[in-house]
Amino acid sequence: MTDHFTTANLATAHEIISRYPKPKSALIPLLHLAQEQDGWVTDDAMRQIADLTGTTPAEVKGTGSFYEMFKFHPVGKYMVNVCTNLSCQLLGGEELLAHAEEKLGVKAGGTTADGMFTVEDVECIAACTEAPALQVNYRFRHRITIEEFDALIDDIREGKADDIPEHGTLARVRQSIPEGAGAGVHPPEEAREAPVWLARNDEPEGADLAAPGGGGSGAEVSSEDRD
Repeated sequence: MTDHFTTANLATAHEIISRYPKPKSALIPLLHLAQEQDGWVTDDAMRQIADLTGTTPAEVKGTGSFYEMFKFHPVGKYMVNVCTNLSCQLLGGEELLAHAEEKLGVKAGGTTADGMFTVEDVECIAACTEAPALQVNYRFRHRITIEEFDALIDDIREGKADDIPEHGTLARVRQSIPEGAGAGVHPPEEAREAPVWLARNDEPEGADLAAPGGGGSGAEVSSEDRD
């Protein structure tokens, strides 16, 4: 097996895989884990993910390359994504991008010489009512001015932007599922009964909604009572 994950991250990878009925279903969270470790998804990481999930490196990359968040080449510690789609464009998005390029000394798609920042010109980031908007490592900044952008970059360089972790870190608190609290962890061919959400389909039509778990209030109201 390719040895790329750290010892701690390999243990995390096995824990993630255990949540799914089939290892292949863990591809996306494992790609996030690899990117958190290295800042981007390396070829060695994809080989180890393939080994862990019983897939091929091509399948791993084929899955990850569908998503913009996964980077398959080195990028800066901080990804500065400036939206220039319609709402942001009308309210100064292109001017903000031009200023970002000037401030950081790179064109969109480039990375600063110190490896700190990568600038990207991106499509809609779903903040149209808050234009112009940008993201730094997918943390939003809304209605941002040129002066606010400069202050943000300075804060990051000085280590003052505590709410923005380095690229690849989705969250600082990792999800933990207590033993016995998982659901649907058996492969379909080993299942002995339908999952709860499918078993509900077998309930007779017109089942009493006031029954426990049926969603009713427990009190029946007649038309006379309503009148």
